[in-house]
Amino acid sequence: MTVAQVIIDIPAQQTNRPFDYEIPQELEDIAIPGVRVLVPFGCAGHLRQGFIWHTVDHSEFSGKLKPIAQILDLDPVLNSEMLSLADWLATDTFSFLISCLQTMLPSALRANYQRRFYLNTPLATDDPLNTLLDSDDSGLIPDKIEPSLLAEIKRLERAQQLRIEYQISQRTKIKQEKNYTGILKSAEYEQLRGHARANAVQQIQLLTFLSVSPSFSGNLHSWVTKLPELSTATLNNAVKKGWLKSESVEIYRQPESGSVIAPKQVLTDEQQAAYDAIIGAIQQKQNQTFLLEGVTGSGKTEVYLDAMAYALHLGKTALMLVPEISLTPQMVERVQSRFPGKVAVLHSGLSVGERYDEWRRIERGEATVVVGARSAAFAPLTNIGIMIMDEEHEGSYKQDDMPRYHARDVIQKRAETYHCPVVLGSATPSLESRARAQKGRYQLLRLTKRPNDIQMPTVNIVDMRQAKKVSGKTDLSLKLIEEVKQRLDKHEQSVLLLNRRGYANFVMCRDCGNVIKCPNCDISLTLHRDIHALKCHYCGHQEPIPNECPACHSHNIRDYGAGTQKVEQEIQEIFPEARILRMDVDTTSHKGGHQQIISKFGRHEADILLGTQMIAKGLDFPDVTLVGVINADTSLSLPDFRASERTFQLLTQVSGRAGRAEKLGEVYIQTFNPDNYAIQLAARQDYETFYQQEMRLRHQGGYPPYFYTILISVNHRQEDQAVKKVYQIQRWLQPQLSPEAIVLGPTPRMITRVNNQYYYQLIIKYKNEPRLLAALQTLIMKMQGKSSQGFQLRIDREPLQFM
Repeated sequence: MTVAQVIIDIPAQQTNRPFDYEIPQELEDIAIPGVRVLVPFGCAGHLRQGFIWHTVDHSEFSGKLKPIAQILDLDPVLNSEMLSLADWLATDTFSFLISCLQTMLPSALRANYQRRFYLNTPLATDDPLNTLLDSDDSGLIPDKIEPSLLAEIKRLERAQQLRIEYQISQRTKIKQEKNYTGILKSAEYEQLRGHARANAVQQIQLLTFLSVSPSFSGNLHSWVTKLPELSTATLNNAVKKGWLKSESVEIYRQPESGSVIAPKQVLTDEQQAAYDAIIGAIQQKQNQTFLLEGVTGSGKTEVYLDAMAYALHLGKTALMLVPEISLTPQMVERVQSRFPGKVAVLHSGLSVGERYDEWRRIERGEATVVVGARSAAFAPLTNIGIMIMDEEHEGSYKQDDMPRYHARDVIQKRAETYHCPVVLGSATPSLESRARAQKGRYQLLRLTKRPNDIQMPTVNIVDMRQAKKVSGKTDLSLKLIEEVKQRLDKHEQSVLLLNRRGYANFVMCRDCGNVIKCPNCDISLTLHRDIHALKCHYCGHQEPIPNECPACHSHNIRDYGAGTQKVEQEIQEIFPEARILRMDVDTTSHKGGHQQIISKFGRHEADILLGTQMIAKGLDFPDVTLVGVINADTSLSLPDFRASERTFQLLTQVSGRAGRAEKLGEVYIQTFNPDNYAIQLAARQDYETFYQQEMRLRHQGGYPPYFYTILISVNHRQEDQAVKKVYQIQRWLQPQLSPEAIVLGPTPRMITRVNNQYYYQLIIKYKNEPRLLAALQTLIMKMQGKSSQGFQLRIDREPLQFM
């Protein structure tokens, strides 16, 4: 008997191990590691999806094994490399194995479970479950169900008055279309045309065409291209008459590709040196990490493209990660134009079907270049020759939910398997990466100037404490507005960055000082004028804008702060003739929203692009000669040791959007902290001095990269329970650590209550703690007991957010 060890699709500690199942004899050839199966699980034997982890000759289980009910795949959806990677990822990120396996697949390949109840006896007329019935004897149990209804279902189940069944629906739908092919000879079509009715115009046109091209084959679009007046009905009628045959053929749902043409450019001496180092590692199959540090506009992308082309020339594949791919369409278009027909794109902006089809193109070897956001690190490429991470400093490469991985760690792990180089590129590398380059763990490659002697933009700092403001508009200096006007007069374009979204930060009563807060979270609601509502950006709660203060009933209630909507309105009032595009989460929420706005701006259909951080990177427009930063201080004031680094990176990146062609660029940074070193050095684009100064401060404070960090967080609906549990963890964990380890906290999270859950956390800073990982695994096991029900534990290695 052959036994399959199956990882069950239940993300819980109790199921975080393989379970043994008998492989029926007729399934032995296809029941191999990496395929998805349906297996009976638990006392009730409900079918659950799982993955075959290993196959063995015998089981250590003493009882009778249940057989596999069904195999869902003819070929493994995860190969041996991916299974090994999932095993490493689960350990490295303190995650459930099933969560890691599911992360590697497109959502279309994940099971969608529905729970239905089936009545054994009729319900009483006043039973509340009658509201859930959608047929005479059954009903769907919704994911979000009232506790009283759920209790009633369990009561009736225990009394055997109903049974519950899990139904699994798959979202893997292959898109097909009809293909029509001629099957007769020319003379036969000519003969049929002679017998056709004189008024059957379309049939005569079709037969005339087929008498010349009897074996023509194609989809409806192909036929209509040849015969513009042809209808689907005429084609289907021709099939019924035996003139044509039709068959359904599989087609891919591919994302729209851009029209940017990216001819190969001659490399500068600096670019050539970087390229030579990278292809040397490809040739020698070296698992080497390069840090490509290049000023904005220095041509890092050209080095990437040439190195990828070299890997493809050797018969290998290439992977390129970009942050938030929907925000950087120009980069995707350049890769697609350099490697037409070979590129697959993976990101969250695709539909479920598009993502599934792109994944299949990669898995089948039809796409040899993958461009994608964070999750594309798991693209099913084989024989990888190079992996690239552009804008490596970006926080979006870190996943917030389980498994809490960093894409950089994943591609470096995969590079060990394929013996290929990893290239990390940025104008402003993270301090951690730059420190690794300093120590020799990464090889540092530098691009210090722009090609073709294109000048870096001139950066001006506007001291908002002294600056003259536009009348009635406290967020806009007169100087910045004058510069925008000059660009409008010269028909040049401007980019304005605001570190906010929405209309205003919050709504406050000017009589009693009451701020309108979210009822579920400890955070003020943000005003959104376009939907006439206050909205919570944490839990999604929404309510109408009040006319009076709910605390003192005063009508003197006003909005405070500046959001993108408000600044857009103010600029439109100053320049009624200006064409303004706003780019933030609200205007880009629909599919293709980012692409539409950027394409419009690229076609010069707007004069001013106003946006949040998403406009700070990836944009390359020759007519942009002015960049204005409206509020440079926002990120500086956050209680985070990375606040200065993030401010420096943001200002440097957005400054690089100006003057990227022949026209000179200017940048104006509005700030109330003009002497801050991060703002001063960003204005000079002086990364090296910033790195040295920030590293001194990190050393003094004992922060990364001088220490490793782990964040442990606990949440519960009752605040006192969350506090009690986090202190229990701290008391248990402290003796497991050496005296050199530093434990900060426990403390409440900056926003303590989110969605009616209270969050408390502690941070461990350490350099070398051999017992720490084992202690954390033990802690995870301890948190599965009955005393820990209602709690959620989160362990995050090297977190990017401590708030």
